[in-house]
Amino acid sequence: MFAWPALIYFVSFASSAVCAGLLVRSYLRTRARLLLWSSACFILLALNSVVVIVDFVVFPTVDLGLLRLGTSLAGSLALLYGFIWEAD
Repeated sequence: MFAWPALIYFVSFASSAVCAGLLVRSYLRTRARLLLWSSACFILLALNSVVVIVDFVVFPTVDLGLLRLGTSLAGSLALLYGFIWEAD
């Protein structure tokens, strides 16, 4: 049987990682600080997707809920910081 949730978790990771890569590349070219905070957000969201894969697919008996919430909170806070203090 095909594991649809695992595919969805991987697609979520891949899209976050691609967005993070594009944002980092754009930041390195322009040095706009809002791009730095946006890329930090998407890096942490990609890390969150990895934790979700590990939590639900690799080790389904282990609860990594606190780590999942922590990485998504850190990503959201990085973007919020960028929006509040770095935007013109």
